[in-house]
Amino acid sequence: MNIFKSHFWYNKSQRNGILLLGIFIIILQIFIFTDPFSKDEIINSETPELIVFQQQVDSLKLLEIENRKPKIYPFNPNYITDYKGEQLGMSIDEIDRLLAFRKTNQFVNSKEEFQKVTQISDSLLAKISPYFKFPDWVIARNKQKESQKFTSTSKSSNTYQNKSSYTKKTISTSDINKATAEDFKTINGIGPAFSKRIIKYRSKLQGFSYKEQLYEVWGLEKEVADKVLSVFKINQKPILKKVNVNTVEFKELLKNPYIDYELCKKIFNYRDEVAELQNISELKNIKDFPLELYDRIVLYLLAE
Repeated sequence: MNIFKSHFWYNKSQRNGILLLGIFIIILQIFIFTDPFSKDEIINSETPELIVFQQQVDSLKLLEIENRKPKIYPFNPNYITDYKGEQLGMSIDEIDRLLAFRKTNQFVNSKEEFQKVTQISDSLLAKISPYFKFPDWVIARNKQKESQKFTSTSKSSNTYQNKSSYTKKTISTSDINKATAEDFKTINGIGPAFSKRIIKYRSKLQGFSYKEQLYEVWGLEKEVADKVLSVFKINQKPILKKVNVNTVEFKELLKNPYIDYELCKKIFNYRDEVAELQNISELKNIKDFPLELYDRIVLYLLAE
């Protein structure tokens, strides 16, 4: 009993100390739970500063989302793969229709033909068609159809002028590669604009090697082109500047009037695979190579 008494018996000063300690602990607990210095401040989120700040944050979020979206670069829709089609938002059936069409060795040459083959919606066509990149000769042919009304009007005007003041004109040469703008203007239906356009395209080709190349001149109707070819011939084929397909640079190869970006990339990939083309005819081994343009493409290429 003395043992317990020794542990629980305190003198007056000790009891006062214990009492003060208890009071201090109680006060501390009240202070912690009530926190008299804290105030629930209500922040006004409608202040002009906060509104401007929130708008800036939202614009940065939208910019980040836009930057994360895959970029779309110009491409030839004839060479769309499963992965590319999925990126563009095409369904599997739409991609399969295009691939089946391409297996028949045919090409779509306009956004209307692309929609007809794939059966994509108007909204998706409007979204991706601005990125379509067709070869120059395809673009020229498409624009020719669009300009038929304008050409018809010009033709009527030229016909009226010829009837009102017609004088027989002579030509300086019958060689289409040497003919001048004045020579071409002797053909009914060829005015200053078309004569300059023919010469400009002839310069791009370094001269006409095939008479059919005249039909590639933008806006020139087949009937008018036939009249030109009835007067002017290819008396002597031009001497074209050829480049070595094994050493040519990418930008230089793109100058070929019949090679677009996608085909240029395929040629370079094939060149990397085989190390060196032994014969220019090896281009036909490239997957999806446009065989119908082979004779014109190789006019400007050689393999050495």
